[in-house]
Amino acid sequence: QPSPTEGEGVGRRLPKMWGFQAEGAAPLVSGVPVPDPHTIATAIKIGNPASWHGAIRARDESGGLIDSVTDDEIRAAHAFLASREGVFVEPASAASIAGLFKKKREGKLERGQTIVCVLTGNGLKDPEFALASGFRVDTLPAESDVLLRALNL
Repeated sequence: QPSPTEGEGVGRRLPKMWGFQAEGAAPLVSGVPVPDPHTIATAIKIGNPASWHGAIRARDESGGLIDSVTDDEIRAAHAFLASREGVFVEPASAASIAGLFKKKREGKLERGQTIVCVLTGNGLKDPEFALASGFRVDTLPAESDVLLRALNL
């Protein structure tokens, strides 16, 4: 029986689910709970996730993977998103991009492959991280012409 979305530009197969945990809080990678998790990505600093079995099932059923990324890789992905893409995320959201970069370095990506990274955590959830990262913050008067000049528009 054909899929109800067949021919509508919607994928015909289950995507491979890839998940990335911070190295200091990666129980799904190690297979055992982490009693004292540590990472700059506080939203994923979880040593024994409630959704453990669901995450493993999603990985296995889709032929995906779960891997870890370092805090330095998360920092680099965070800076990339802010400076190159104009996307302000909190560190946990940058973990998916850090994982993508890691898999590219490892030669795990195929040319022409469609990849979707979910970035759900807005940078305002952890503004202290961004400020400590050395990003420049400009304070501007509330005038449209000043804002347009600052944005080179």
